[in-house]
Amino acid sequence: MTTLHFSITIDAPRERVWECLWSDEGYRTWTAAFSAGSYAESDWEQGSRVVFLTPSGEGMFGIIERKVEFEIMRFKHIGEIINGVEERKEWEGAIEEYLLSESNGKTVLQVNMDTSEDYVSMFQGVFPKALNILKEESEKRTAP
Repeated sequence: MTTLHFSITIDAPRERVWECLWSDEGYRTWTAAFSAGSYAESDWEQGSRVVFLTPSGEGMFGIIERKVEFEIMRFKHIGEIINGVEERKEWEGAIEEYLLSESNGKTVLQVNMDTSEDYVSMFQGVFPKALNILKEESEKRTAP
């Protein structure tokens, strides 16, 4: 397992970035970089189940291990959903964490995620694109 780190500075308050990350519309927008039409199902509360899906119903599932509103969202991944069936994977327990801090009205978003070696180059190529979409959306929605 490899831990990847991504960071981006966004000219918007962290409450706005949080909304763009986890609202249904916002999530669908920035995660389109991974797969067009991606969405999540959850009540977004700590300890709750979360399912990340493509339009075909394939995806991943896990739990929200830690949530501090506007600051931290940490998922613990458990497995994949393939052909509608949940399968636990060897990477069960992998963490995906979003940390938001704010200074002078700008938000620094740091993402730390565990992944298998098979997906390192894919995430290194796609995650920065997804974060740039998030940045654009967050800044656009705060513009006068």
